Order: sequence, then structure tokens, then C-alpha cells
Amino acid sequence: MALQAGATSWASAAESTKMTQYRVYQNDSALKEFADYNRAVAYAKSFAYSHVEKISGRYWKWDNIPRYAVYQSGVTKSSWQFKSYNDALRLAKTMRNVYIRDLQQPGWAYSQIGSFQLYQGDSTKPNWTFPTLAAAKQEAAKWSNAHVIDLATNLWVWSNLTAAQKQQQQAGPTNYTVTSEVGSEDGAAYAFLYDAIQAASKIPNSQVINSATNTVVHSNIPAFEVRQNGRKIGVYTGLLAAVNAAKPFANAQVMQGDKELWTNIPYLGVYQGETKIGAFHTVSGAVAYAAKFARSTVTTSDGHSIWSNVQSLAYLGWNGTAAVGTIQSQLANTQGLDITSPTWFSLKDGSGTLTDLSNNELAASLHARGLRIWPLVHNDFDAKRTNQFLSNPQARQQFVQKLVSRLKALGAEGVNLDFEGVSYANRAALTSFVSQLTSAAHAQGLKVSIDLLRGDIAWNNRTAYDIEAIGKIVDTVIIMAYDQYWQGSDTPGSVAGLDWVKEGVQQYLDYGIPRSKLMLGVPFYVREWKLDANGQIVKDSNGEYVSRAVIMSQVPKLIADKGAVGTYDPEFGQTKYKYYENGYTYVFWSETANTILERISIAQQYDLAGVAFWRLGYESTDLWTSMLREK
Repeated sequence: MALQAGATSWASAAESTKMTQYRVYQNDSALKEFADYNRAVAYAKSFAYSHVEKISGRYWKWDNIPRYAVYQSGVTKSSWQFKSYNDALRLAKTMRNVYIRDLQQPGWAYSQIGSFQLYQGDSTKPNWTFPTLAAAKQEAAKWSNAHVIDLATNLWVWSNLTAAQKQQQQAGPTNYTVTSEVGSEDGAAYAFLYDAIQAASKIPNSQVINSATNTVVHSNIPAFEVRQNGRKIGVYTGLLAAVNAAKPFANAQVMQGDKELWTNIPYLGVYQGETKIGAFHTVSGAVAYAAKFARSTVTTSDGHSIWSNVQSLAYLGWNGTAAVGTIQSQLANTQGLDITSPTWFSLKDGSGTLTDLSNNELAASLHARGLRIWPLVHNDFDAKRTNQFLSNPQARQQFVQKLVSRLKALGAEGVNLDFEGVSYANRAALTSFVSQLTSAAHAQGLKVSIDLLRGDIAWNNRTAYDIEAIGKIVDTVIIMAYDQYWQGSDTPGSVAGLDWVKEGVQQYLDYGIPRSKLMLGVPFYVREWKLDANGQIVKDSNGEYVSRAVIMSQVPKLIADKGAVGTYDPEFGQTKYKYYENGYTYVFWSETANTILERISIAQQYDLAGVAFWRLGYESTDLWTSMLREK
């Protein structure tokens, strides 16, 4: 009851400890979590294509994903893309033949498209495209032998040639010919370019060729193609005419060669795998729709995946306690945690009495943070008690009924069964109990996970745990891939050598358990061994080998305080530290951010469902940012 009463301060206490509430992403990859929204935004601003989500519910709160893109001749650059329209417009005003696309709306938000092209004789320049005839004439005043083509009609509409200059050109060599798809037209040749252009205007898909230079100097071949859903529906000589023709059609594009100049196709696509299941102009619409589907992504038309719920590694943290204050402190330091497992339940006696330390208010607060809850239920490592319990059908029924009922009332998503130290004689009964619990849990929509020793396939049939059978029953099997060398070991070694961990995963797969059911247990602690002058583990007065567990966060201080010297040990894939004190040698194999990431990498390598950490609070707090980015 004291625990229940003390829990009423959870909400205010959680606030005071700055539990993370916001997660920063770049594209669809998580970067870091923050308790404060403004700090999250400030951090996100240093990354392109970043956004901030409220962790609980994955609510999209802020982003710097470009909304406005400046294009010139169908080309944009990352430096031409802006969150603000005014910033985009400021750049566009310095450019010619330019348009701005609002990436969350169809078509153009602004355009300054050239309607008139200035030529000097046969030649023109990219910057001789002008929005008005008057502007073209103003530039033409600087040049002789200049003329202007109206790009909408493709006709010669003005020149600064005098009558005498025109007569002189008409009397010159006949270098201009008009050709079309069927070849030269009537063998006609022209000395004056204007006359050739006029003749070509009467012939569809024609060109004017300067035979002296063998170059095309004028073309009536439509340069702009209108497509709908990728299918050509029209061609036009003028860009603006093509745009106006495309506007009434959905999913339309105006193309010039392989360049898209205008479109009303939504910028954002929602995909399941390779299949496109939706298209949206707005981020809010795309994300809201994608969230309705499993394994979906939101991707921009230029290839940025900006949101995803494709299953990444799930992170489970065992709390190892029911104490509200401790759980509060543990969770305040985490990032990317998906499932929390407070030690709320245990088997009190052989008659099936359930010890319940759960807390409704705490459960509600955990859910508000976006965490799933799989409370741990254990047997106190008591083989005798467990034997009595498993041998009593009425006790099992009572225990399962009360446990599942309480889990449902708490709103828990699942349960984590941790029955250890069970006798081999109870092998069949334990499997039956797991099946009984799982059936009852499933009937209430709850998942069942179970913690099983890494063990060895060579002698598993002599243990209480029928891994192959249990793996077919439960939803998740957590491999406790630690204590390779444990408190009672007669030789020193790592808590969990990396190769030993890999072999354990391979063995669980050999049992036939699907990868999607397996989570890898990871230790946040090491074991220090005390050795005598002969390199043997010292025994205490009871004849027990002397060693102690050291939590991960204390390892750097231990190294510094004792002056421990480390050398890499390839057998375990870890650094082995050694120091001397009072005539004894102390050794341990260090657990660092790198070794934790190596363990996570093993889970990824074997495509497992997730990683479970024993236990929260043992780790160094700066580890979580790195782990978040590995998901």
C-alpha cells in the first residue's frame, strides 16, 4: 500500500526528471530524444530533412523539410530548396526562366517563364529569354541583326533590321532550307532567315537548317509533351501552352525530354514495400494515411524517405524493480525504448498466490510516454515452490486467472515470464503452464514473452526448458545471452563473449524458432574476478569462488581508480582489464558503448525482433543516443 500511495507523485516527478518526450529524426532515421520541445527543435535545425515527433502517438510536431523548390529549366538543387516561400522567391527574383514549386500543392507557386527569345542572326543565349517583348527589344538595342521569336507561336515577331538590310540578306547566298519528317520541302532554299521561318511555319514538325554550318537554327517540332499517368496525351511548341493544357488532368506532367517542368502529381507517396498505396500533397495527410498501415513509408518524389513505421529493432528494458522512483529515474535516461518490463508480479507460494506490486498510475504514465508494458513475473528462483505450483492444476489456474485479469486492468500489452531455476523434473509441466498462460493471455489480446538461458543445444534436453516446444507457443523468446562465465565459474571469463552470443542465436534458430519471435538479451554489467598468485580464482571461507558484478556505468571509474590496464582479447571480442591490489590480481572484460553496439549488430545481422537490456539503470546514460541511431 505504501508503494501505491507514493506513486501519486509520478506525473510531477517524471516532469522534474526531464523524461524524454520528443524524438528528432533525419529522413526516417531517429537521431536523439529530448524532454524539452524547444531543445529538440534547436537540435533538429542542424540537420537537413529533419523533423520532431512527440514520442507518444508519434505526432508530427515540427520539420525543416523543404516546401518550396526553385527550378530553372527543369533543374533544382538542394541549395535552391527552402522552408519559406519568401526565401525561395528572393532567390527566384535573381534568375531568369525560373519557377517555384510548392511541394505541397499542384503546379507552380511562382513563375517567370520566358515568352520571347532574342536572336542575333542564327545565334541566341540562355539568358536571352524574356517575359515580355518590350524586355526583349530593350536587350536587342545593344545588338545588330537581332530578331525576336514569340515562344508561344514560334513565329518571328520583331527585328531591328532596316529595309535595306533585309534586301541585302535576301540577295545573299541561299543557305537556309526547310526540312520535315519527309525530308527537304520542294528543294526550296532561302537567303533570308525570316523567309525560311515563315515557310517552315506552314509545315508541321519542320526545321530550318543552315546548310553552311549544318545546324538547326529554328524548329517547329513540339518541344513539350503533356503526360497523364505517364502516357502522352499532347505535344506543344510553347511551355505555357503545354502547362495550360495539362492543368485539367489529374496526375499530369509537362516534360521537355527527360526533364519534368510542371506537374500536379502529389510530391509524397505512401508505400508498403515496393507497392504505392497512396499519394498526397501534404506531409500531414501522407503521414496520417501511412500510420494506418503496417510497414509503410512516406517518400518524396525525389527519393527522400521522411517517415516510416517499418519494424525496426524493438528495445526492451527490464527495470528489475517495482519501485516507482527507480523506474522513473531509469526511464528518464533512455532513448528509443519501446517496451518496459517492471518487476510487478511473482509466485508467492506453491498454492498459486500472486504477489502484485503493480501500479495503475504508473502504468498510465508509461503509456502516455508511448511505451508498451510487459510486466515481469518471476518465481524467485525457487525450485521447490515452483515444483509445488506446477504440480497443482488448481494453483496454476488461479495464478493465470489473477495475473491475466490484472494485466488487462493495467492496460498492459503483454507479460514477461521469468521462471528460472526450475527442476528438470518439471520440464513437461512448465511447458504446459506456458501454454496455459499464453492461451489465457491471447484471449485478452495480450502478448507473452519468456526469458530463456542461452544454454546449449547439446544439453538442453536435460533442462526444464523445452525451448523448441516453448518457442512454438509464446509470442517472443528472449535469449538471456549473458553469464557465459557466472558467479560460480571456476575459471574467469567474459559475461558474454561476442562469438558465444552469436553461437547462441544460431542455436535458437536451429530450434526452429522464427527470427521474428527472438529478442537478444544484452548485459549492462561485467564480472570482476579475484585471482591468486597462481592465476586461480580465490575461494571465500565457504569455498565459493570470489567474483563480483560491476555495473557498466561504474566500469570507467573502476579503471581509473585502480589504474587497470586493458588489452584487447580476441577470444571474447572485448578489452580485458587487469589490476593488482594487496597481492591479488583482479580481471574483468569491459562492457562499453562499442561492445553494446556490437551486440545490437548481432541482432540486426540475424534479423531478430529486438534487443532486451538487463537492466535499466546499469548503463552509462550517453549510450542511448548511439543505440537509438542503431535501430
